[in-house]
Amino acid sequence: MIKLPPLLSMVLDNVHYISSALFSCQLKFMNFIDFYAVQVYHECMRKVIEGYMPFLKYRTYYRIVKGGVRTPIVLLHGGPGSTHNYFELLDSIADTGRDVIMYDQLGCGNSYVDHRPDLWNQDTWLDELEALRNHLKLQEVILLGQSWGGMLAIMYVLDRKPAGVKGLVLSSTLSSASLWSKEQHRNIAMMSPEDQQAIACAERSGNWNTPEAITAVDHFMKRHCADIQDDDPECLRREKKSGSESYLIGWGPNEFTPEGTLRNYEYTSRLHEIHVPTLIVSGTDDLCTPLVAKTMYDRIPDSRWELFAGARHMCFAEQNDHYIAILTNFLDDIG
Repeated sequence: MIKLPPLLSMVLDNVHYISSALFSCQLKFMNFIDFYAVQVYHECMRKVIEGYMPFLKYRTYYRIVKGGVRTPIVLLHGGPGSTHNYFELLDSIADTGRDVIMYDQLGCGNSYVDHRPDLWNQDTWLDELEALRNHLKLQEVILLGQSWGGMLAIMYVLDRKPAGVKGLVLSSTLSSASLWSKEQHRNIAMMSPEDQQAIACAERSGNWNTPEAITAVDHFMKRHCADIQDDDPECLRREKKSGSESYLIGWGPNEFTPEGTLRNYEYTSRLHEIHVPTLIVSGTDDLCTPLVAKTMYDRIPDSRWELFAGARHMCFAEQNDHYIAILTNFLDDIG
């Protein structure tokens, strides 16, 4: 056996080590590329259908991401008046083999209607959801409601008692307008003295249009709801026609002042009547505080609760991968 000089042996050993390291890096890089190639492939292959449903004297816009024959999921956006846009972050749920259906509720987005304050009440939006199911022939559905959309889902299940609802996802939502308001005021108490004073003055006067009140509400919403940045996904940054009238008339001037047609929304005592699998989702910094979420979890018999550490009101946007994983597992259990 030939014995190599020590220096040459050391050089060859290093060459072998470097070659192995480079090969390992190459494999990791190729796996990285393959993962994102699959993601891009799925996004390109998803079929999206858009349409309008006649409703009252107007039209309701809907968007369907085709996925397969498993129980479809219908997404109910927040607000009232927030639009479906942000739900496009959940398009990949179609890859689980089910259609993902979202729509702009009457009064916002592509279903915009203005100067009809008589429409902005729960009956309008409940009738619209029923009409959409009939229009699209959705005999069985899973409902995902975010914020106000969760309120709509709860009212729909408990008041209309529809057939074919196989499961619920209550995302950053509530069962009680009074508890919601109380919890928002607890959050306000942790703001700066200047913001607290501005909000207190606005509550006494009813004038939310002063520079101080506008600034304070903006600080509150950035802390507990969202703060859209230039590098956020396009669907979050996209210009939209928000339903400011439907929000003001339906809910009120802001999140902590429910004085609209939904001010008497109180369903906590009836949550035990929900007898379908239910996933409750909220963030630790959410408008839907842990107390609000736990109130629902404690009373819905077949429920589970996922608390997202550090997330605000749009957990599905701030921790999208984790949210989709949790949601996918829940949906797989239903079928």
